[in-house]
Amino acid sequence: MNNSVKSSLGMLLADLFRYYYFDSDALVSEAAGGESAAISLKESDEKGFRESETEVLKQLSSMGRLVVCAGDGAVQNSTNLALLRHGISIWIDVPLDMVAKGIIGNKSLLLSSEIAISGSYSEVLSQLMALYEDMRRGYATADATVSLQKVAYQLGYEDMDAVTTEDITMEVLKEIERLTRVKKMMEAAARPF
Repeated sequence: MNNSVKSSLGMLLADLFRYYYFDSDALVSEAAGGESAAISLKESDEKGFRESETEVLKQLSSMGRLVVCAGDGAVQNSTNLALLRHGISIWIDVPLDMVAKGIIGNKSLLLSSEIAISGSYSEVLSQLMALYEDMRRGYATADATVSLQKVAYQLGYEDMDAVTTEDITMEVLKEIERLTRVKKMMEAAARPF
């Protein structure tokens, strides 16, 4: 789900790999004429909005050397999930209570008409939990999952806010290395003797 952890991580990874960075939600917003226009489009023409998300992912998946932070729409249909298969997909699992706090503190993190941003913390959290349940199967298709809670535990942090973007980046890099090794082993196993 949209949050500052995901965005910061994406930018740092792009910098490390010397790749380009794109946020698919930002591109959809830009194409719609800005964030408020994108929210209006989503509220008035959900199908058109989802088609815009798919078009952005199509264009990005045809390019190379990218780090893409995909929005929630990327996991809501099979076409978008297939487009994510053009690279390595990693689900950054951030606890919903942290996402809720981020939404209340920075409403621009949210491009979703499903969440009433004017609600209280408990209302926003409840809405996020329902949205998460709707999208969980899509998230589970990622090549790897990096859990903020697990990273905090491994590093001995009692407070998840102590986990830095660099801490998560190290875990993502380990997952990318593991996935790359597995891919090479599978390719080697497929070669004829």
